[in-house]
Amino acid sequence: MVRRREEASAELRAVGYVRVSTDEQALGPEVQREALARWCAANGAELVAVHEDLGVSGGVELDKRAGLLAALDALRVSRAGVLLVAKRDRLARDVMVSAMVERLAEKAGARVLAADGTGNGDGPEAQLMRGIVDCFAQYERALIRARTRAAMAVKKARSERVGEVPFGYQVAADGVHIEPLDAEQRVLESIREMRSAGLTIRGIAGRLNATGARARGARWYPKTVHRILKRGEAQGEAARG
Repeated sequence: MVRRREEASAELRAVGYVRVSTDEQALGPEVQREALARWCAANGAELVAVHEDLGVSGGVELDKRAGLLAALDALRVSRAGVLLVAKRDRLARDVMVSAMVERLAEKAGARVLAADGTGNGDGPEAQLMRGIVDCFAQYERALIRARTRAAMAVKKARSERVGEVPFGYQVAADGVHIEPLDAEQRVLESIREMRSAGLTIRGIAGRLNATGARARGARWYPKTVHRILKRGEAQGEAARG
């Protein structure tokens, strides 16, 4: 009887996991967080923690997914019974990684659930659906990579610039090189100053939106700030040596 009560209590606690890979992705972190919150409200569960991997591909190995590893660890610490994602493909776009996460969640006494309901359940039909979703997520990733390689090959053949133009820069008149863009460079300096002052990535994004700072999209997102700071760190390391 005690064990049953403990299991029921665990089912009422969930650890959320959020993953986004690019700025263009429609299912951003805020949208995913809202989906997690709605699921918990509808199912009478407590969302005890949410961990994120921002700007991380779904095909990245598990040992390089700090947010996902933290979420798995939080399952044990909080004795939560659910690892909750907005959609199944947020977990991974690699069948092996998805299987590893499922196994690690089970060892922690939890199960992986999707807020949209796809693949949830213990029956053979639900297991089959999870496998199908994982396979299609992996296929979609491979398809995107193939299309990207083809597009890059065409650009190279035309001697066009290949790759993203970093924030703070613009394509030069020759169409190949990049040069600083003053308006965005001022925003970069502001981001560095706020980070040095101790603001969190989410706090920086909020302040940029509040002040109307120039952005390349509709607004600033934490993942965008994270990518900019990581790029700056990498450039600094390269300059040092």
